[in-house]
Amino acid sequence: MAQMIASAVEQAGRNFVDSIALFLPRVLTTISIVLVGWLIAAILRFVMRWALGWLRVNAGAERIGLAPMLRAADLPTTDILASRIVFWLVWLGFLLSGVDLLGFTVLEGLVATFVLFVPKLLVALAILVAGLVTANFLWRATLLAAVNAQVPSPRLLAGAVRGMVLVLAGTMALDQIALARTIVLTAFAISFGAVMFGLAIAFGIGGGGLARRILERQFPGKDAAPPPDEPSHL
Repeated sequence: MAQMIASAVEQAGRNFVDSIALFLPRVLTTISIVLVGWLIAAILRFVMRWALGWLRVNAGAERIGLAPMLRAADLPTTDILASRIVFWLVWLGFLLSGVDLLGFTVLEGLVATFVLFVPKLLVALAILVAGLVTANFLWRATLLAAVNAQVPSPRLLAGAVRGMVLVLAGTMALDQIALARTIVLTAFAISFGAVMFGLAIAFGIGGGGLARRILERQFPGKDAAPPPDEPSHL
C-alpha cells in the first residue's frame, strides 16, 4: 500500500515537472513577444506623432471643429490621441499573439477576433470624423440660412441640426463595431421619432402663425397682391 502511494506521488511529481518544462518556454516566448511588441508600438507611436505634427493635423482639426470637442471632453490633441490609438492597437495585437501561444483553450481565437475587429474600429472612427465634419458644415450652413431668413432662434436650430447629425454618426459607428446593435438602433429610432414628433407638435401649436405666413409667402393665392419689383443688379 505504501509502495503504491509513493509511486503515485512520484508519478504526479514527474508529470508536474514535465508540464513545467513544456510550459516554461511558452511563457518566456510570450514575455519576449509582449516586450518586443511594446517596443515596436512605442516606436510607431513616436513616428505617428511626428508625422501628424509635420502634416499639421492639429491645425486641420481646429478648422473642422474636432479640436474643440476633444478639449471639451478633456482629451489630448489630435496627434497625441491618434498616436496613442496606434500604440494600443499594435501592442494589443502582440499581446494577444503572445497569449495565444500559451495554448489556453479559453483564450483560443482571440487573435483572429482582434484582427477582424481592427478594420471595423478604423471604419467606425472614420465615420465619426466624417460625421463631425458634416455636422459642423451643416451647422454653419443652417445658421447662415436661418439668419438670412430671419428665422427665430437660429443658433438653436443650427445646434439641433448638428446634434442630429452627430447622433446619427455615433449610431452608425456603434453599428459598425456591432456594439449592442439592437439596443443602439432601437434607442436611436425611438429618440429620433420622439424628437421629430415633439418638434412637429411644438411648431404646429406654438408656431402656427409663423407656418401660415411662410406658406402664404411661398404659395400666394390668386387674390394676393404681387410682390413689389425689386431692383435688379446690372
